Amino acid sequence: MSYQVLARKWRPRTFHELVGQEHVQRALVNALDQGRLHHAYLFTGTRGVGKTTLARILAKCLNCTAAGAGDEGVTSQPCGQCSNCQAIDQGRFVDLLEVDAASRTKVEDTRELLDNVQYAPTQGRYKVYLIDEVHMLSTSSFNALLKTLEEPPPHVKFLLATTDPQKLPPTVLSRCLQFTLKHMPPERIVGHLSMVLEAESVPFEESALWLLGKAAEGSMRDAMSLTDQAIAFGQGEIHHADVAAMLGTLDHRHVLALIEALAEADAARLLSEVASLAEQGPDFAAVLDDVTAILHRLAIAQMVPDALDNGHGDRDDLLALAARFTAEDIQLYYQIGVQGRGDMGHAPDLRTALEMTLLRMLAFRPQGVPKPARTPLPMRGESGNGASEGSESGGSQSGSPSAAPAGEQVSAAPAADEPSAPTPTPSAETVSAPTPEAVPGPARETVPEPAPGPPAEPTSDEPPQQTSTPPWEEAPVDLDGAVAPASAPEGNVEPEAFAPDEAAGTAPASEADSEPPATAPAEKTEPVPAETTEEASPMPAASPGVTDGILTHEAWLAHFETLKLSGLTRNLAAHCMVEEDDGESLHLRLDPSQAAMQAEVHVERIREALAGAGFERRLVITDGELSDALETPRQQADRLAAERHVEAVEALRADPHVKKLEQAFGAQLIEASVKPVVESARR
Repeated sequence: MSYQVLARKWRPRTFHELVGQEHVQRALVNALDQGRLHHAYLFTGTRGVGKTTLARILAKCLNCTAAGAGDEGVTSQPCGQCSNCQAIDQGRFVDLLEVDAASRTKVEDTRELLDNVQYAPTQGRYKVYLIDEVHMLSTSSFNALLKTLEEPPPHVKFLLATTDPQKLPPTVLSRCLQFTLKHMPPERIVGHLSMVLEAESVPFEESALWLLGKAAEGSMRDAMSLTDQAIAFGQGEIHHADVAAMLGTLDHRHVLALIEALAEADAARLLSEVASLAEQGPDFAAVLDDVTAILHRLAIAQMVPDALDNGHGDRDDLLALAARFTAEDIQLYYQIGVQGRGDMGHAPDLRTALEMTLLRMLAFRPQGVPKPARTPLPMRGESGNGASEGSESGGSQSGSPSAAPAGEQVSAAPAADEPSAPTPTPSAETVSAPTPEAVPGPARETVPEPAPGPPAEPTSDEPPQQTSTPPWEEAPVDLDGAVAPASAPEGNVEPEAFAPDEAAGTAPASEADSEPPATAPAEKTEPVPAETTEEASPMPAASPGVTDGILTHEAWLAHFETLKLSGLTRNLAAHCMVEEDDGESLHLRLDPSQAAMQAEVHVERIREALAGAGFERRLVITDGELSDALETPRQQADRLAAERHVEAVEALRADPHVKKLEQAFGAQLIEASVKPVVESARR
């Protein structure tokens, strides 16, 4: 007996053997069981999904004689053993007329076909007209078919099949009961091929079946034909390498290797994988298409893991890879890949375009967001970011190097003149810190050494005000205590800011009264501790807001700017409130609108900054509703900025020159354009 191809040998004989068209199967089975049969059915779908097979199964259901009691009814489960069923399976049933509309398009052919409609069936219960590729009929043929299609004799059923239903006239569509057959997903194809090959005793590799399922593009018949070809190519066996060579497609594992190199941020490995691909002479444009397709699937794996398809049999691998990327990276890589695909026509060659696109993904990857990759990005010096940022915060706590020359000019005498200070440590810091708030001018600048002697006299006039305000505490409204002339000896303040000895206690105060109050602490003021006889602590335990070494929310606001955080880490911390501090763990509550920014790298940097400030704790940040009674550092900064703006507007409106311009020229002050002068920018 001659060999029968798998597509014909394994063609379904009943509805229950049908694969992947459950929605059509359910409708037809119920209609047959209930006797609610239409006179015209239209099956649409791509090639090889079972349109003709469905029509033949339906013809058997209508004409099977063994299942029903003679001619009394039809069945949804044809026996396959009676003469009618066997004749239909063998293609010799006289009452099943299969017409190829692609070869019989003329109106004369249609009229000849319809001339026999009036005659009763010869062998079966119904005369079934199966018209394949019905969209190929001419307009005249459709017109000739309309009347009969609308009101056929009771013994006639029309089964129409087409791959292009858009070409059918609406008059034909309205006369038929239409069923659209679905594409076969690769998972369904692989499962069916596994069953067939096991029954055929053909050894196979599952990865090879995934290549066949993908190449079939939703057609089960194409998958079976490709399987026949793969069996012949592999001498009775199906192997991954043989199928890849037969199909001429790129091995999917190479594309996954490129994605893994992106996850590692390893440019050297990336170029090595491209070099390995080049040995196979692939289409580099198709490689980039595959990369962007996987990036799309990774985005789905991150957002909705259950929606990730298993089109290449790599679902588990992609779920593992998705955990190694941030959502921002995937979106950026996809956009760069799509843009690079459009730019390939302008590149010197396709390999160069692919390499530059992949390297561009690494070069433009955001550096401030968490980096799940195990190796640092070679072209960006980010490996030391955490250390440098920690050293910066630590340096600002223990003493600013730039302020050392100024601190050397301050003797230990002022600290000794302050017996009313609660502890010697705050008084030692107070010698240097209030200067940014007390004296308008660039408090952080280092100037030539002034004479340290004369300004020390008025220090004893107002010592309580100096010691009551810690160097890092925000006190925008407490200007009186911050303007004490004890700030005069500071070496980091220009000597011109002070009057002679007689006016040392009045000149700075009058000038400070005319200036807008200080705002966010570390944007304008940075603690510059001076060298004293006692070593200053970054955050004294006796300072306001700190009780028994416990950090309160007030101390968090006051000390926030001295943490020297920057970038996304600073933004994350600025939206936090202190929820609880038990001495071992510090709990911060994060604004829910900023929850997407939270990442382990930012939490670690905040913890290191707090440790440098004297708060060595385990840091826990959780997002949740914030208290209306408290404000975050960001809210405080916004409020103070608004207050500065209001004061600046009021100062301008009270200015005589502005009033004169308004009176003389009818000028109007545009409040939105008013920008308060930053304290550190004044001289």
